[in-house]
Amino acid sequence: MNISQEKKDELNAVITVNINAEDYQPRVDKAIKEQAKKAKLPGFRPGMVPAGHIKKMYGKSILVDEINSLLSDTLNNYLTENQIEVLGQPLPDVNDDRTYNWDFNDNFEFKYDVGLAPEFTVDLSAADQLTQYDIKVDDETLSSRIKNIRRSYGKMTNPDVSADDDVLYAELSQLSPDGSVFEGGISNTTSVRLDQVKNEAVKAQLTGVKKGDEIVVDLQEAYDNDIARIAALLKIEESEAADLKSEFKLTVKNINRLGESDLNQEFFDKLFGEGAVTTEEEFKSRITEEQNSMMQQDAERKLQQDIYNLALQKAHFALPDEFLRRWLKATNEKLNDEELAGGYEDFAKNLKWTLIANKIVKDNNIEIKYEDVFQAAKMRLEQQFKMYSPQPLSEEQLGQYTVQFMQNQENANRIFEEVKAAKVFDYLKSIITINHQEISNTDFGKLDG
Repeated sequence: MNISQEKKDELNAVITVNINAEDYQPRVDKAIKEQAKKAKLPGFRPGMVPAGHIKKMYGKSILVDEINSLLSDTLNNYLTENQIEVLGQPLPDVNDDRTYNWDFNDNFEFKYDVGLAPEFTVDLSAADQLTQYDIKVDDETLSSRIKNIRRSYGKMTNPDVSADDDVLYAELSQLSPDGSVFEGGISNTTSVRLDQVKNEAVKAQLTGVKKGDEIVVDLQEAYDNDIARIAALLKIEESEAADLKSEFKLTVKNINRLGESDLNQEFFDKLFGEGAVTTEEEFKSRITEEQNSMMQQDAERKLQQDIYNLALQKAHFALPDEFLRRWLKATNEKLNDEELAGGYEDFAKNLKWTLIANKIVKDNNIEIKYEDVFQAAKMRLEQQFKMYSPQPLSEEQLGQYTVQFMQNQENANRIFEEVKAAKVFDYLKSIITINHQEISNTDFGKLDG
C-alpha cells in the first residue's frame, strides 16, 4: 500500500491512496469467515456455512466494506502521523472517474481532496484597546423589575373597567372592508395584554372598556407590525400574518388584573426562602444586586464579542472556501445553494475563531480540566433551576443532576467548548488593554453589538 500527498496550494491538497490485493485480502478473508460463523441459511447448520458460499453470495459487498474501512484507517493514520491539520473531512476527488470490477484481484487507486488548516499568528498586544462597561441599573428599570416580581405573586381580580396594565380576555374576529364580520375569516379568543400594545392610540382605545364592549382595531398598527406576536395572537402562520391587511373586531369577554403582592414576610419568604430577607430595604437591595449581576453578564458578553471581532480582524488568514462549501453540501444533504450562500460567511467566521482559540490554547499550554467543566455545568444547571423555583437545591441534589447531565456526550462537549472559550477570553483580556467605563443600562442598550 502506498499513500502520498500533492499540494495544490497552501490550503488545498490531494491525497492518493494505492491499495493492492495483498493489502486488503487478509481483511476480506477474515470478514468472510466471521460472516460464515454467524450466518443462518437454509440447508446449513448454524455456524457451518462454507466460507466459499458466503463469498459467492456476499463477497462483493464485504469487499466494498473492507476497502472503505481500510481507506478510512489509512487516511486517518496518515494525517495523524504526518501531523496534517485538515478542515472538514477528506472528500473523493470529483475528477476521479475510474471504475473497478471488484473481483478480489483489483489494484485500487483513490484520490481525496483535503482542505488544509492555514498557518497564522495572532498579533494581539497591550496596544490593542477595548472597553469594559460597568453598567448601572437606573431607577426606572429597577422599579419595573420590582413591580413585575410583586405582580408575579399578586392576586388576580376582575375589575369592571380596564386600566393600563390589565389583560383583556377577548374574541378577535376578522372584518370585511365594509365593516361586517368576515364569514369564514380568522377568529380567535385569546388574552390581550395591554402592556404589550405598542401604539399609544390603540392602547387608549382598549383602556377604560367594560365586559361586552366591542372595539375595531388594526393589529398591525397596534403591535407595530410585530408579525410573530400577531401570528401568536390569532393562532396563524407568520407568513399569513405578514399579509394581513384587514381590521378586527375585539369583543371583551372579561378583564383580568394582576395586583401587586404586599411587601410582607410571606412574600419575602416565597421569593428568597424563609427568613433570608426580613425588610423592604433588604428586598430592594437583593433585587438591585440581581439586576447588577445581570447587567454585568451583559457587559461581559459585549466585551467577549468585541474580543472575538478584534481577534478575527488581527489574525489575517484565508480558508479553503471552495473545498469547505463542497464539504458542507456533502455532509448536509438538505442544505441548498441559497442557504449555503447565506450562511457561509458566519460559518467561516466561527471556524476562524475556532482555529484562533485552538492555537491560543496550544501555544500557551492552557489546560481545560474536567473539574472546571463539571463546575461550569453545575452552575448552568443551578441557574436553570432558579428560573423555575426560588428554593435552592442542596449541593448533593445539584451534584447528582450535574453527573446525569454530563453523561450525555453532547452536553459534555458543549460545556467543554464553553469553558475553553472562557479561558481563551480570559487569556486575551490579560494581553490587551481593557479600559473601564461606567454607563447606564439605557445607554448601554443603544450600543452596537
